[in-house]
Amino acid sequence: MAKNYYPEEFRRKAVDLYESTPEQTMQEIATDLGISRSALDTWVAKYGTGQRAPATPTATTTGADTPEITIRRLEAQLAAAKAETRKLTTERDILRQAAKYFAGRDELVSRFQFVEDHKHVWGVKRLCEVIDVARSSFYAWLNAAAGRAARAAADDELAARIRRMQDPKQGGDRAYGAPRVTAELNDGVSAGERVNHKRVARVMREHQLVGIRLRRRVRTTIAEQSDEKFPDLLDRDFSTGESGRRYVGDITYLPIQDGTNLYLATCIDLGSRKLAGWSMADHMRTELVTDALTAAWRARGGYLQEAVFHSDHGSVYTSKAYGQLCKQYGVRQSMGQVGSSADNALAESFNAALKRELLEGRAAFADQASAYRAVFRWANRYNTRRRHSAIGNIAPNEYERREADMLRSAA
Repeated sequence: MAKNYYPEEFRRKAVDLYESTPEQTMQEIATDLGISRSALDTWVAKYGTGQRAPATPTATTTGADTPEITIRRLEAQLAAAKAETRKLTTERDILRQAAKYFAGRDELVSRFQFVEDHKHVWGVKRLCEVIDVARSSFYAWLNAAAGRAARAAADDELAARIRRMQDPKQGGDRAYGAPRVTAELNDGVSAGERVNHKRVARVMREHQLVGIRLRRRVRTTIAEQSDEKFPDLLDRDFSTGESGRRYVGDITYLPIQDGTNLYLATCIDLGSRKLAGWSMADHMRTELVTDALTAAWRARGGYLQEAVFHSDHGSVYTSKAYGQLCKQYGVRQSMGQVGSSADNALAESFNAALKRELLEGRAAFADQASAYRAVFRWANRYNTRRRHSAIGNIAPNEYERREADMLRSAA
């Protein structure tokens, strides 16, 4: 079997769960999450704050310390505190400079440029740690500088040509937009010199080169709709079987005491009942469901070819962006009838169980952080520990392990 891959976000959440749950041991937390104790121990050493409080205070001393021992202990604590203060001061200074440098932006390219401009002051390693970028990514960006400069120069040259084409003083036409500009640029040139229409549109957008267009009535609300209508490929058949073939998903809200909501999108494997992918956010934009599907795609080793994903007719599932992602992954979309909850009953039942078990009768979560933490633990425990009668009263991960063993034996 392939070695399990755990994204950095998962590892950090696992460490956060361990440090915020002092009443449980590291082994208990690791078992809940379906990982080894040694893996969790490694992650705690790498990502932990070192500030986990003991579950219960203890007072098992063998006797009073001597003055010399007390002094040495206090000196060590003072040295550690000073080192931590220096570290925090450095981080504060870096973030202050970064805030001014980004000027309100948080683009990855801006972070790389900040590291490049300040690496002689604080060093690449420290800068990358504080502003949360991978050193390998920074060096890859740095090594590609020559190529970026060449592309930027080529784009500037193309923009100059487009300006001339739109300038009436030079025989141009101000009404030319990207389609006409592209046609003009490619007229009579060889195949190797042709310019892609997407590049033309991008360069015009970046250089604010727009053609004159007729005014149209402005619509302030535009519904994103798919050109395709999807059939119901499940027909309410939520039976178990081969994993990795059929998935269902839905969105549910998680109320917070301050009046806000978080939203959870899921991707559940019907064959094994495994929660293959999920995503949480404080919005219901299309990224919420694309992130959940991508998480499932990663969990399945980057393979969802010909799998079915069944959902309701929510706008995020009928959006063009989601449809394009499904096509990219080879996923076939399936949808029930509009307004029929029974057509996606398993996903809705999953959401109801999650909220019932996590809220335990309360109206809302205390805050967003506790909601994130609770769902993270529940979701992983669901796959590693939750027994399902539909799959023989074993956990989804165990079901898939046995399934894999059976396939290997039959091969």
